[in-house]
Amino acid sequence: MPRGYFITFEGLDGSGKTTQLRRLATTLEADGHTVVTLRQPGGTALGDRIRSVLLDSKSEAALGPIAPAAEMALMFADRAQSIAEVILPALDAGSIILCDRYTDSSEAYQGGGRQLGSERILAMHAAACDNLQPDLTILLLPSLESSLRRARRRNQRHVEQKGTDENRFERESDDFYRRIYEKYEEIAARESHRVAVIRDDASIDHIQTLIHELVSARIPAPATK
Repeated sequence: MPRGYFITFEGLDGSGKTTQLRRLATTLEADGHTVVTLRQPGGTALGDRIRSVLLDSKSEAALGPIAPAAEMALMFADRAQSIAEVILPALDAGSIILCDRYTDSSEAYQGGGRQLGSERILAMHAAACDNLQPDLTILLLPSLESSLRRARRRNQRHVEQKGTDENRFERESDDFYRRIYEKYEEIAARESHRVAVIRDDASIDHIQTLIHELVSARIPAPATK
């Protein structure tokens, strides 16, 4: 059986990546592909536990400040479990995997935002993930200001509707997010063969069309029987 295809979605919170991942999954399934979707952190029983620690703004009230290196290590613990439990089996089964965040997020958030540097993140990726890289990364990079505005509005809705709060990162300073944004730019320049950047601050439908064009150029529709 041919190996599957691994696509990741990256960008700041509020960039629209989760919405676009869901739309792409629907389109690919309609075309006859088998699609597996997941998010990081999360997507496994262990990952969901780690997510609750890393993203909930109440974590630090209960546990104390999370050291940047500990935050990085927890992200990679989640990622290693996701690779073993979800990603590699799906690739072996010939599925298309759509993953909301991967190691680029750690390089941007912990390497850039927390100022741990890219070298430590990439060394951790080699150790914990056996250097498994996506076949394609779709990086949504609208303006920093619009991304932050949408992220903070979205989190408030989440608190009101579900009673859970995942805004530990959204509470960080604009300088923190500027470092993330600049690190994403650096990753895109370095990994231009893998990372496709969409900078448009356009409508959801327009972004969806751009993504569909990118993916359909790489993944043909499955052969009909």
